[in-house]
Amino acid sequence: MVGGLVFVGGTPFGASPTGERLARIERSPQWRDGEFRNPQPRSTAFWGALAGSVFGEGGVSSPDQPLHIEPTDTGLYDVAPVEGLRVTWFGHSSTLVEVDGLRALIDPFWGAQSGPSGLVGTKPFYPPPAALSDLGPVDVVLISHDHWDHLDQPTISAMAGWSTTTFVVPLGMGAHLERWGIAPDRIRELDWWQSTAVGSVELVSTPARHSSGRNPLHGNETLWSGWALRGSRHRVWYSGDSGYFADLARIGERLGPFDVTLVESGQYDPNWSDNHLGPELAVRANELVGGKLMIPVHWGLLNLAPHTWTEPVERVRAEADCRGQSYLALVPGVPTEPTASAVAVQRQWWPALPWRTAATTPLNPTIDGDPDHRLDLVPCVVGGR
Repeated sequence: MVGGLVFVGGTPFGASPTGERLARIERSPQWRDGEFRNPQPRSTAFWGALAGSVFGEGGVSSPDQPLHIEPTDTGLYDVAPVEGLRVTWFGHSSTLVEVDGLRALIDPFWGAQSGPSGLVGTKPFYPPPAALSDLGPVDVVLISHDHWDHLDQPTISAMAGWSTTTFVVPLGMGAHLERWGIAPDRIRELDWWQSTAVGSVELVSTPARHSSGRNPLHGNETLWSGWALRGSRHRVWYSGDSGYFADLARIGERLGPFDVTLVESGQYDPNWSDNHLGPELAVRANELVGGKLMIPVHWGLLNLAPHTWTEPVERVRAEADCRGQSYLALVPGVPTEPTASAVAVQRQWWPALPWRTAATTPLNPTIDGDPDHRLDLVPCVVGGR
């Protein structure tokens, strides 16, 4: 028992906020009764969720054959994007966004597993297409929340020597980063709707409906958020992890429209439809925030939910096509300027597998955490394979 407690408190689990950091947290409108809370509570069907995690989708939640992912041509980073905007998706939510001269690394994941160890963790489907050291100078690292698949301790620790990089994170997460070697003066912690500038780009923390916690003894000690990147010519929005919530429209009104949105589209289940958007609601979120082009993220690297690993992108394509929304399914590790020509020639790098449709597996979130109070968001497409 003592050994277990020591392990839980070890370095991969980070640190709890204390002192002035905790005092600032306690002044946040999102902090109530000793933890961060969503304005709209969430609901989870525990037994259904447990059954899904045990039985899964018949062995296709992970690739059954090794995936051939080409190494990133990092030489492309030596030349700035022609129109000032370029996106490299490394799988899941790990993304490099180059916008109006700023190079932002979002939720970087270069670890061997999502979890505290090889015994307690989910291994990625393929290794990173590029080494961290080959990405070139990174101006800012943006983190959405502290779950293992978004805040990877080995990756953060490897950045401790990046003396010119600023880390912009939600409230409370600086405690983790300091524990892992990031200097306090390189960390900026924001509450929802607060902003900071790195170079000429404004970074705004946007609300999300989710949770936090990597230590099972301490949940919701840190905030979760999305991020708006507002440059002189371009605007980008990253949803972070989030269920559907009313303030999506407000994000668009206050900060949009956006040239590109990175919207979490995978790792979902009807038993916990308040936790993540899922494909159809990702398309809807892109529309609400005023996204001109949606890039689906949070899929394609880790098996964290009981659906076919290719299902998220298939359902995004179906819904977006039906609703007339532009989307771009990126190839892992390929630096891409999100132009009309890139959209026209996008290629399917994943195998064709059976997938559940929105008709057979709808994802209708609750309005207020009550399972009987759900939004009936009818998908545009009800057919499929």
